Amino acid sequence: MKYQNNMKQSSYLITLLSLLCFTAFGQDNLVDNGSFEDQKKKPKKLGAISYADNWYQPTAVKTDLFTSGKVEPINVPTNVYGTEEAKDGDSYAGLVIFSYGNKVPRSYIGTRLNSPLKKGQKYCVQFSISLAEGSKYACNKMGAVLSKKELTNDSKGAIITEPSIVSDDIQNAIFGWQKVCGTFIAEGNEKYLTIGNFNSDEDTKSEKNKPPKGMKVETVIAAYYYIDEVKVVELTEEVDCSCGVQQAEEEVYSKVIYQKQVTLTEEMSDKEIIQAQELYFGFGSAQLTPLSAEALDLIAMKMKADPNLQLVISGHSDAEEDRVGEEKALYADMANKRIESTMKYLSAKGIATDRLIPSPKGNTVPNPEIRAYDEEEIAQAKNRRVVFEIR
Repeated sequence: MKYQNNMKQSSYLITLLSLLCFTAFGQDNLVDNGSFEDQKKKPKKLGAISYADNWYQPTAVKTDLFTSGKVEPINVPTNVYGTEEAKDGDSYAGLVIFSYGNKVPRSYIGTRLNSPLKKGQKYCVQFSISLAEGSKYACNKMGAVLSKKELTNDSKGAIITEPSIVSDDIQNAIFGWQKVCGTFIAEGNEKYLTIGNFNSDEDTKSEKNKPPKGMKVETVIAAYYYIDEVKVVELTEEVDCSCGVQQAEEEVYSKVIYQKQVTLTEEMSDKEIIQAQELYFGFGSAQLTPLSAEALDLIAMKMKADPNLQLVISGHSDAEEDRVGEEKALYADMANKRIESTMKYLSAKGIATDRLIPSPKGNTVPNPEIRAYDEEEIAQAKNRRVVFEIR
């Protein structure tokens, strides 16, 4: 969801850069309908992945398709399991990736590539995921398999096999999308792509997830993820898969997230309480921390109590992010991205977006709390923030 013209322009430029990168790789996407936009007919209930052109469910477990259309269980952005804008277009799939003892059976999605893979050729395999707010767990081992024959299972059991690519990190972001990707060298003539969890329960790590306070969603006693923007792209010998580059970058830059203890008193007005809240972020990240979520819960409560309040949301980045963002889209426009995740959270709490006023600042307004004795890494962390003003 974009809230300003300059955000739309930035989004267009990022999309254009991505397209140029993949054009430079020498091939188009081998996955037809990778964003689930083309549909035989609009789904009206869960379990309708077969309505999406070129997609099917490989097992007896029904796989979900979400799309805009105001059908509450499967609507985009708000549906039975949470709220998420599509990464691309207005549709995405939904998968159960893990549950203890397979109490909620895993689900998978499969598709036939528009041309078979070439022996010895390198390919970039990638897709975007977002943890549903109603998911009780988050987990790792989200993966994909490229195969010569369809991977199928007539039962509701898991498909256990060696994945072509897999994420070993627990994917726990419920706001926005994370990318799962990797490089695959073809044996030759692989025609099918299957996405899901191909590891055993013993090899899958998980952690508990809680929906934001006050958000009404149906709980899935499993790790449930939205899936969008699936791609398989041929690479040249000179260019590695973009996800590998991003992972290397993330290891280089600061991992410090500054936190500030806010002191509230009984004498403070609602305006003063709201304006005392500040959100802080990791380098190149718009993901809300638990403390940020608590601050936004308080703001939402105060705004519901007074429907006349309007909130200016000022997003800030640090100078290093903006410098890196000039060359790498992953780090571009962080001020707007942080505003977007903040507005999305408040919107999910029932605050109308016309009461929220975005104000991207970039790195033009240093945090007044930066001290001369602060190390550079701490000073930069203090700048990666969102602050509020009542209008």
